[in-house]
Amino acid sequence: MTLLGAALVILLVCFAGVLLVGAPYLPTLTPQVKAALELANLKKGDTLLELGCGDGKVLIAAAKQGLQVVGYELNPLLVIICKIRTWRYRKQVRVIWGDFWQKPWPEADAIFVFLLPKYMSKLHKKCIQYEHNPVKLVSFAFPIKDVKPVKQQAGVYLYCYQPLPVVPLNV
Repeated sequence: MTLLGAALVILLVCFAGVLLVGAPYLPTLTPQVKAALELANLKKGDTLLELGCGDGKVLIAAAKQGLQVVGYELNPLLVIICKIRTWRYRKQVRVIWGDFWQKPWPEADAIFVFLLPKYMSKLHKKCIQYEHNPVKLVSFAFPIKDVKPVKQQAGVYLYCYQPLPVVPLNV
């Protein structure tokens, strides 16, 4: 196998392999990044969690607004690109290489995703069970089936999750 062939196999595995657990890399468009941050309505110092941070575009936009940001990315090549691109904001941005379905999520005030529709119900269930509620979920392009968003703007959907009520046990 030639060096070029090996490089193509590595690229194919890195970019196509993520389809098994999430979405392929597609950059989030600038108007939708702006809409997502507006809908999240976070204050300086709040934390945004991005599930599938790709090249870091959303992380950088959030850091510029004074937010703390944590991004998960499964593709190792995109993790490297993201870490290079966010280096300037390294005190505010943390990039984690791994599958966000398998890793614990840190406490966050909002979560941003650009997932495929087939994963949105799974994400909804995970957000309901998220131990750090209340939290806002901002989804670009794909709504959660059978769940009405609180707001939507420019193809971005906002959902709000509250803590589950504590039901006392009858003793």
